[in-house]
Amino acid sequence: MAKQRRSTKTSKRKATAARPAGSRASTVPQAALPPPRPSTPPRRSTYVEAVAVYERGLEKLQRHDYTAAAEMFESVLRQYPEEKELHERVRLYLNVCQRQAARQALAPQTLEERLFASTIAINGGRYDEAIAQLHLVRDEDPDNDHALYMLAVAHAQRGEHAEAVAHLERAIAVNPENRGLARTDPDLEALRGDDSFRAALEAPPSSRFDRRRPLRTRTAR
Repeated sequence: MAKQRRSTKTSKRKATAARPAGSRASTVPQAALPPPRPSTPPRRSTYVEAVAVYERGLEKLQRHDYTAAAEMFESVLRQYPEEKELHERVRLYLNVCQRQAARQALAPQTLEERLFASTIAINGGRYDEAIAQLHLVRDEDPDNDHALYMLAVAHAQRGEHAEAVAHLERAIAVNPENRGLARTDPDLEALRGDDSFRAALEAPPSSRFDRRRPLRTRTAR
């Protein structure tokens, strides 16, 4: 029996010696330990720069400065090719800028171009478009009797008699030759029964006389 006790003590000592000094048995199951978190790669410094340029392009776009906005977006694609996550949005807004800039390039720029575009618009029944162009002419040249006369025509075609007569009176005051044109112009037929229209045609000529040739609004029929 004594030999058996010594053998047991010897096996315990061996087990104790096999355990590293200062270590304790783990009480947490291995499966309960949380998985290691993947390391997030640091953000590139060029990303911050690219976003800043992109946001400046959006500001230009909101101000309808399409050419300047397009330059900002193109610079993002050109200078920051590694920022692929921005490129899809940049190309979307770049396409918008290019379309709008093309429309602006085709828009009438000079007084003559706007007067011609207004004539075409009136002939096509697009009176809102004609009035918008004629307002631009009038703002730049308030005494342009061509624009004033065509404003009278456009408003008459829309049934806005008061506005039509007001513009016609002004056109006649600037250039009395418009009086004779208005008497026979079929585009003003809707005003024939209006007393203020007849009064405008019968009013004495103004002392001011500008012999600019009146511009007819209709093409030859």
